[in-house]
Amino acid sequence: MRKILTKYKNLTTVTKATLWYTIANILVKGVALLSTPIFTRVMTETEYGTYSIFQSWYGIILIFTSLNIFLGGYTKGLLKYKDEVDSYTSSSLSMTTFITCCWSIVYLINISFWTNIFELTPHMMAAMFIELLIMPAYELWSSKSRFAYKYKTVVFASVWMSMSSIIFGVIAVLTNSHRVVARVDADIFAKATVAVPIFILLIAKGRTLFNKKFWKYNFLFNLPLIPHYLSNYALNQSDRLMISRMIGNAQAAYYSVAYTIATMMNLVVTAINNALTPYIYQSINAGKSKEIKKTTAPAFFIMALMCIVTMAFAPELIMIFAGKKYTQAIYVVPPVAASVYFIFLYGMFSTIEYYYQKTVRIAIATFISAALNVVLNYVFIKAFGYYAAGYTTLVSYILLAFLHYRFYRSVLREEAHADENLYDMRAIMLSAILVLAVMFIMTLTYKEIWLRYGIITVICVIEYIKRDELKKMLSQFKAKN
Repeated sequence: MRKILTKYKNLTTVTKATLWYTIANILVKGVALLSTPIFTRVMTETEYGTYSIFQSWYGIILIFTSLNIFLGGYTKGLLKYKDEVDSYTSSSLSMTTFITCCWSIVYLINISFWTNIFELTPHMMAAMFIELLIMPAYELWSSKSRFAYKYKTVVFASVWMSMSSIIFGVIAVLTNSHRVVARVDADIFAKATVAVPIFILLIAKGRTLFNKKFWKYNFLFNLPLIPHYLSNYALNQSDRLMISRMIGNAQAAYYSVAYTIATMMNLVVTAINNALTPYIYQSINAGKSKEIKKTTAPAFFIMALMCIVTMAFAPELIMIFAGKKYTQAIYVVPPVAASVYFIFLYGMFSTIEYYYQKTVRIAIATFISAALNVVLNYVFIKAFGYYAAGYTTLVSYILLAFLHYRFYRSVLREEAHADENLYDMRAIMLSAILVLAVMFIMTLTYKEIWLRYGIITVICVIEYIKRDELKKMLSQFKAKN
């Protein structure tokens, strides 16, 4: 134990941040996954599907009410306004608050019209607007804390918010006949226990509600990204909405459960991105961009391994977290899990585009991929059911990663990096090929458990034989971070 503590103390701040963000994400997603069997068993497939649709609409509307200013634009703003961080933050929060209030008025003017569009009750929409109002405060605060590597409070807040949401949600669903509404209200109450105090804190600390310079920067940076955010959300959520409209909420529930399990490795994507983005920004800013390649190379192999593990144990994961009635959804897991690798890949490329504020290109890439996704969904969901949505998602993310790679390379040339590649393309390609190969193999072995476990055993043996190389790769990653 003493050796472990000594090693931990010797880790750099970035490595500690990466470690704790990963642990926090595992706890957050783990608790959410562990609660899935409760909700999928207590709620009907239609009720669970309706709650999934509520979450999908929230993500879409949030883009319009906040412009997602707490993402790449805010991180860049922290560098741009490094001497005015608090006032910049409070001004950004007041901006999202103002826009949200404007949209709530638009909703109130014609409630019946919007009820038909969203297929959600006025009560659920009111709850959604409360969430839209308070959550940007949490997002801004957590982004600001991550940028400064103040990971302890972010970890505590995220874990508390997730665990309390699940606990309150389970109690509410078990004790209320209106289970969907109860789940929504419990979730928002849990988030409010963290977001409301942070909202007050940011405004009080920054003491700036309106600053023309800050608002102008936020608008100019983020408005061109709205097509990107919408398109990106379409890639993530349009399949569920389209399945719901074209086939039914029950099928949307099957797909949602499989999608949630398949993308649980997004917790690693989030953790690594949260730690690496400030590092990449600061390395470029300090003229140390050559160090980025060696630092990030192991991350691609780590992501590939995580995706493969998810595919390999898809039947068991579905059975544990959703129950026997959802077993038909196992074939959605492999293509969606493979998509996670390409989500990580395009995120790494777009980080460079964000840094140099090439936001129009980001929007173009995402729009093209999302348009393809919608068209493919429309054609193939009709023909093959909700299973097809997993493969249309994969194809769309592969295209998205490729487009971002092309734009990332052009940005480097424009910014005097010549033909330099900030990332290890050999590591990227090997990892991508491995993920796709395993995806096809696993899909064919789900009905033959002995064959699947045989392949898993072979993979484990290979990893054991290559353990020294893997340790070296991981130690290199820790050293550079």
